[in-house]
Amino acid sequence: MEDHANPRSGGATSAYRGVRKRKWGKWVSEIRDPGTKTRIWLGTFETPEMAATAYDAAALHFRGHEARLNFPELASSLPRPASSGAQDVRLAAQEAALRLKAGLERDGTSSSHRVRLSPSQIQAINESPLDSPKMSMELADALTLEERTYFSKHTDMTRWEEVPDDSLWDS
Repeated sequence: MEDHANPRSGGATSAYRGVRKRKWGKWVSEIRDPGTKTRIWLGTFETPEMAATAYDAAALHFRGHEARLNFPELASSLPRPASSGAQDVRLAAQEAALRLKAGLERDGTSSSHRVRLSPSQIQAINESPLDSPKMSMELADALTLEERTYFSKHTDMTRWEEVPDDSLWDS
């Protein structure tokens, strides 16, 4: 994602729709109400992804399936405002951003360090038993070079010889 200087605000624009960065580093989001052409302030957020998700919740409410979303894959899980009032739209937008943040924290990932899988890898995961060789190969292919290097440096395969061969069930 690129930031571009915004000469009017002194901040930066974002690659995400409805999102810009303030001079002091916070990300903000707003949307135009299509009925009145006024702007609805959606909030200030820690990350551009949170701000973009907030925008998506509001855009989906106002424009329905015609909305151009930042994250169309999340459309079905976005919260819906109780009404078209600015406060209800803002609350739903902020809830969407908080859900995204909570999901990333729960998964232990950040938006900048996710492993992305191709459609064929996702299909292989969904169609293959968990212990299949094909599954292992698809997951190995998904690891970045950096992750492969980390695992190879931090996994001592010679120590397998030291693992006892006794079964827990032989007693």
